[in-house]
Amino acid sequence: MKPVRTARCWLRLPEEAERSDATAQTPSRAGPVFSRSLLVLGCLLCLPLPAAFAQKKKADVPDSDCLACHSQSDLKSAKGRSVYVDAAKHKASVHADVSCTSCHSDIHEFPHPSRMARVNCAACHEEAVADFVTGIHASQGSDSCRTCHGPAHDAQPASSIGPQQCAQCHAAEVKDFAASVHATAAKNGDGQSPPCQTCHGPTHKIRTSQDPASPVAKQNLPATCGSCHSNPDFLAKHNIPFAHPVEAYKLSVHGRAVLAGNHSAATCSDCHGSHGILPSRDPLSKTNHWNVPATCGACHKQIETDYHESIHGQAVTHGVADAPVCTDCHGEHNILGPREPNSLVNAARVSSVTCGRCHGDERLNARYALPADRVPTFSDSYHGLELRAGGQSVANCASCHGVHNILPSSDPRSTVNTANLGRTCGACHPGAGTQFAIGPVHVLSQTRTEPVSVKWIRLAYWVIIPFAIGFMFLHHFLDFLKKFRRKGPRSDSGQTVLRMNLNFRIAHWLTVVSFPVLVITGFALKFPEAWWARPLLLWESHFAFRGMVHRVAAVVLLASVAYHFVHLALVRRDRAMLRYMIPGWSDLRDLAGMFLYNLGFSDTRPLFGKFNYVEKIEYLAYMWGTMVMAATGFILWFNNLALRYFPKWVSDAATALHYYEAILATFSILIWHWYTVMFDPDVYPMDRTWLSGRASADHLRHTRPDYYAELLKQEKVQSKREAENTPETETHKPAAEPAQSDD
Repeated sequence: MKPVRTARCWLRLPEEAERSDATAQTPSRAGPVFSRSLLVLGCLLCLPLPAAFAQKKKADVPDSDCLACHSQSDLKSAKGRSVYVDAAKHKASVHADVSCTSCHSDIHEFPHPSRMARVNCAACHEEAVADFVTGIHASQGSDSCRTCHGPAHDAQPASSIGPQQCAQCHAAEVKDFAASVHATAAKNGDGQSPPCQTCHGPTHKIRTSQDPASPVAKQNLPATCGSCHSNPDFLAKHNIPFAHPVEAYKLSVHGRAVLAGNHSAATCSDCHGSHGILPSRDPLSKTNHWNVPATCGACHKQIETDYHESIHGQAVTHGVADAPVCTDCHGEHNILGPREPNSLVNAARVSSVTCGRCHGDERLNARYALPADRVPTFSDSYHGLELRAGGQSVANCASCHGVHNILPSSDPRSTVNTANLGRTCGACHPGAGTQFAIGPVHVLSQTRTEPVSVKWIRLAYWVIIPFAIGFMFLHHFLDFLKKFRRKGPRSDSGQTVLRMNLNFRIAHWLTVVSFPVLVITGFALKFPEAWWARPLLLWESHFAFRGMVHRVAAVVLLASVAYHFVHLALVRRDRAMLRYMIPGWSDLRDLAGMFLYNLGFSDTRPLFGKFNYVEKIEYLAYMWGTMVMAATGFILWFNNLALRYFPKWVSDAATALHYYEAILATFSILIWHWYTVMFDPDVYPMDRTWLSGRASADHLRHTRPDYYAELLKQEKVQSKREAENTPETETHKPAAEPAQSDD
């Protein structure tokens, strides 16, 4: 066999200059004589072989025949390229079951043709080649397949081609990937760890990241990452503590911007990295707490600069782990624009949800010696109450302290520095602080920051309100028990007398309409979370409905008082009622007598005149309360003028006085007035005088006999006048009811 193999090799020597894989053995080092002798001997031995050999190769050329020459390690083509085939590697390759002529299909005989076609991989790998020519790696040219798969005779299965093969061109990316959380998971045997193809797509279809069809294109990255990170089981298995991170990102301001075609908006790789993704606990991770400002600053450069100069940024620089970074205020995957209702930095939420999360934390305040009153004082202020009610046009924490550039109040650049308060407040209240310095803003009741005026108002009403409510309740409770134990029904003849003329009733109707509205809309601001307040606050985020209704009701109430006094000024007869409203010593005697009577210490019930002490107290309290509420209400309504011309403590005092007086007035109506006109057994279910102007004659005869006699006298006078003015044809008509009183 040795001479035959040598002969075959020798026969191929004349073909070295042709374009084929025919090769020549390296010439022997023996002398010329020996070489010529060997050559002649070879020719003689091979003369009968060429025709038979060629005929056999046409019919069947086994790989062993090819390897007879190509297994020689130093075999080269005419162009000097090695055409050596390692039989062992070929047998272990993916092409082990493919014969040589399956790829080199134009070789049917020996010697080889002078021109041989290039091997066409598409003959077997049609789909892969079709995908490959549209991918980014097609730019590598005709040797692209060999670059990744290696020599065709040694080609390995696709499953064995990993990052090490990609590293031939992408060394930096593969190095980053090797240190990433994904590669670490693979090393630890995690079968769900992603290789290159998981993110970049099938090997032959890999496209540049700028290609819209690429899985790693900006608009496609959420779906690519979501193939794993949208799976709840995957998140649970790998202890990833975020619920629906990909879905949250898609709804975020960044996700929507990317989807809309904004390629400068952040996507997964901008924040987490591409190949070198590390867990957030890793100090080198882009999402590590200490690195978040720099990560966000890659897009928001000026904001990063402002943040690093702020009190929060300085705290982070000095290693304060509790200091907030971007994600603490804005969120992580679900970042929303400040105008969106669910945003953590929305005007309605930033104070309570975002700033309040840290500044309302008792442990953080104690740890860093932060003022503990900031959140509760703001929450109970007008600004805080209006925000709790859903208002969008009032100041929040960021309005006064800034957003990213928050500085301590001692810093001259701070917006809440004493020297800058006028300008800060003046942004919403023009002229604020021009006449007087702005006083303390965060004022907590019963502390040294509370103005003296507010303190004394609070203490006064803490005495007045319990005493007044207790007195009213005790008085009416004893009266109710006395009448409840009374034997037999009260006589009711059905007769009535006119007690309130139309002018008095109009003033009363205006009060009846406006006062309850004032109470409900006023306390809805103070208690915005109450169930009865919510219907009034449904429109607050778009329109200050509650405030508008409250102010309209205030105008109506003042109109009722104005109408009442104009009426008294113009009608002399009705003006006389003011004289009867002046309290005297007799009222104190009547009050003492009623208590003795109701307690059973006296058998005689006091009798009253035109107005009893209950009505006098109510009328005077109503007028006083209206003046107090009007004065303080105007200070709060026209707050810009108040802050321009008065010290801030005046507004604080007006707020306290308005609130406490509202409580007193509300309970006065509920207990004092409603019992008198509705729940008193003598008038139950209602004294309808305020509707028709006519009162029960029996009730007046029983409780105010002198006043009732006076009404009868007036009736006779009025009847006489009407008779004198009535034509003779009408003199036989029935007599009218008692005349209108001057009440």
